[in-house]
Amino acid sequence: MTAKIISGREVAEQILTTDLKNKVIALNEKNIKPKLVVVLVGDVKASASYVAQKEKFAVKAGIESEVRRFKKDVTEDEILTVIDNINNDKSIHGVIVQLPLPDHISVAKVLNRIHPSKDVDGFTPTNVGKLFLGEDTLVSCTPKGIMQMLASTGTNLTGKNVTVVGRSNIVGKPVAILCLQQHATVTMCHSRTKDLNAKLADADIVIVAVGIPKFIHGDQIPEGSIVIDVGIHNIDGKLCGDVDFDSASIKASSITPVPGGVGPMTVCALIENTIIAAERIG
Repeated sequence: MTAKIISGREVAEQILTTDLKNKVIALNEKNIKPKLVVVLVGDVKASASYVAQKEKFAVKAGIESEVRRFKKDVTEDEILTVIDNINNDKSIHGVIVQLPLPDHISVAKVLNRIHPSKDVDGFTPTNVGKLFLGEDTLVSCTPKGIMQMLASTGTNLTGKNVTVVGRSNIVGKPVAILCLQQHATVTMCHSRTKDLNAKLADADIVIVAVGIPKFIHGDQIPEGSIVIDVGIHNIDGKLCGDVDFDSASIKASSITPVPGGVGPMTVCALIENTIIAAERIG
């Protein structure tokens, strides 16, 4: 078996240029112009690359975007003041603070300062709590993008066995909740799980976000399963994910590539959340 590639680039392009663009046009007719602000601290090459992609996707959907850049020695209080000003600016509908931040700035303090209505990353305790309770909220971008990729395959999650490898607050936990909300049976695993192979054996869908290069190999993947690889690593100048693509693609029915898989969908979800935030004030 050779797995079908689930292209995040293609799915994102479809969402951005049709559904989201039409929503922006409708908002513009009400004189509402969705706007996203990205706060970027320091000079991290990977962060700059992600921000550039966010700007590119914003243009495709037709929303406004602004990057506010600060030197790495900016104080925590200065960044908190920036967040306060954004919270009070009615022309701004979404804000994200690009991580990582310098060690002298508390990530928790900064993220918690963002008003939940503008938390388009879906990281604030309010939005995480609403997600857990099944209430309408701004859903964390990577989990949201994963669910859209699964939907693009035509998969109905009802009754499916989903094994999530990784328990982060950003990906593992929220994507497990989203799968449960679609009536899947979810098994949560991580790098310290005993007999991981046994936990994977019955999986219809495997979502890997453990942060370890090529942690999952093809011999662990059930025949015909769908594999979503969230990881991205640079090993000797080559990008790879948390899954060994070559061996896994022989066993899986569908698989996401790295790069070009989950990454573009994360950015697409960010743009969509900004539009949702703008619609709520309309």
